[in-house]
Amino acid sequence: MADLYLEGLAGAVLHDEVVPARAPWLHRIEAGQSLRIVDLEGNQAVDFLLYAAADDAERYSAQDTIAAQANIFLRTGAALLSNEGRAMMTITGTAVDYHDTIGGACSCESNSLRYGHHTNAQHSCVDNFLDANLRDGRGKRDMVSNINFFMNVPVEPDGALGIVDGISAPGLTVDLRAEMDVIVLVSNCPQINNPCNGFNPTPVRMIVSA
Repeated sequence: MADLYLEGLAGAVLHDEVVPARAPWLHRIEAGQSLRIVDLEGNQAVDFLLYAAADDAERYSAQDTIAAQANIFLRTGAALLSNEGRAMMTITGTAVDYHDTIGGACSCESNSLRYGHHTNAQHSCVDNFLDANLRDGRGKRDMVSNINFFMNVPVEPDGALGIVDGISAPGLTVDLRAEMDVIVLVSNCPQINNPCNGFNPTPVRMIVSA
């Protein structure tokens, strides 16, 4: 039976892994290779960070990315820029209308502030990013603002924003092409206190192709 999630890939599959709900993921992707992120069960937020493989002092910059495209939402064709102003990856296709750049990553501190002290011990995206970064010798000082793929953070005319039900569905995807050798970090978001995951974190699939 054909694997629908492999359709349309330009080259051979180099790595194919299902990331469990709530878990981190780290992988090196070479320039010219592509990454497909599959929202397997729908309504799952995928927190995402990038570091240059050659020098991890160069990393994804939300400020540069937003300024260059004059838009806080990421759509097909958006270049993810580094703090050096260079393109790290490009979104080559997406099955949802847009992706978030401003919602940030959940942490024990933000959970406690927003949802009460009883949530302080809950696992968070910041925990996932720190765990994955430590494998490559990076620490808390290396954390930067992240992308939230599939997450819905609408902004009202008065500037108010919120985290609401996602705009994804089972099997929807986003495709990215590496413009340089990069280290990709993902937190398959464990948040259960707001509707970014439908209050039910689920697995995602990461497919790297040539």
